[in-house]
Amino acid sequence: MKKPLQIGSHTFTSRLFVGTGKYATYPLMQQALDTSGAECITVAVRRERLFDKDGNNLLDYIDLKKYTILPNTAGCFSAEDAIRVARLGREILTQMENPGANWVKLEVLGDAKTLLPDPIATLEATEKLVAEGFEVLVYTTDDPMMARRLKNAGAKSVMPAGSPIGSGQGVLNPNNIRICMEYLKENDPDYPVIVDAGVGTASDVAFAMELGADGILLNTAIAHAKNPVLMAESMKWACEAGRASYLAGRIPKKLYATASSPMDGRIG
Repeated sequence: MKKPLQIGSHTFTSRLFVGTGKYATYPLMQQALDTSGAECITVAVRRERLFDKDGNNLLDYIDLKKYTILPNTAGCFSAEDAIRVARLGREILTQMENPGANWVKLEVLGDAKTLLPDPIATLEATEKLVAEGFEVLVYTTDDPMMARRLKNAGAKSVMPAGSPIGSGQGVLNPNNIRICMEYLKENDPDYPVIVDAGVGTASDVAFAMELGADGILLNTAIAHAKNPVLMAESMKWACEAGRASYLAGRIPKKLYATASSPMDGRIG
């Protein structure tokens, strides 16, 4: 039986979290989301990002009975801006009676070129949002020390990046991800660690899950694939396969071969 994923007050069967940005059309987004099997989707709640060039509202293409929306503060470059956007997201989802109203995926970016998080502003925003009653899932680098500080600040999930947002480079530093998980799960083995950003294909997702991540959050890898719907399906199975492989426990790596059949010529 699959163990559900618990993040704060939210429980999910699927460990794949997908974004809603960068799709060519909202109907294509809708189809990809459905195919992914995700139960939680993340939405940038800055007002200008909720509408396309034709004035269509993204939220009209999301079945709120099917998905829990995770508001995110994408595009924020200061703690103050991120906090304001988080509050806006809470207001929007409260009006829509979506169970995601009390939580936020926090991003406070350092610059527009790297889209790497500003660690000081991220920690500041985490502390203030937690004090306001938010359940904070926080995007950070793969720095284990920062991960520990964010958890101690009250984050319900720390989300280290596999590589820069939208880069498609996969998990560049698996050792740091492992250390992050070790520190975050010390005395708290069920603490959820979600690898967020940078995966490009299904094998990246499987690899991250085999490291022991509790889930994966991605957007560009699906939205900008040549066939987003087919890629969404592959990400679904990769997430499940990687999780199963981690739980099964891989064999140790050895320098030399180990025969799978007896070497002494005897039968039986």
